Amino acid sequence: MTMDVRDMRVSEGPAVYELLVAEGWSRRIGSFADFTALLAASQRAVVAVAQDGRIVGFARAITDGLSNGYLSMVVVDPAFRRRGVGRALVERITAGPPTITWVLRAGREGAAEFFAACGFTASSIAMERLRE
Repeated sequence: MTMDVRDMRVSEGPAVYELLVAEGWSRRIGSFADFTALLAASQRAVVAVAQDGRIVGFARAITDGLSNGYLSMVVVDPAFRRRGVGRALVERITAGPPTITWVLRAGREGAAEFFAACGFTASSIAMERLRE
């Protein structure tokens, strides 16, 4: 399958927002204005684009580029799952110095298994303060 995985363009914001809403991320991203603010505060945002130009995947991360990184979102259109799109998004967004320790929350069904296949391991040292 031919798929372009690359940095997200500002003009693709509405299409990415639609994908996220369709996949149940409304509570996390809020309004389109809120989502735009999330993107502006992120150091990395990548998309997977199908041959027909449709956005079929998205990933967002926050990182200092040297030591720490947080993989915040990885979303793939259901019609394109199990085709390597998610893995390509993860590889693209976590590319860089091997000194970066990447962390994430794998709370959705199947997420732990997917991220383990991408090289992540469960950690016994992470802590979190949950939002309301």
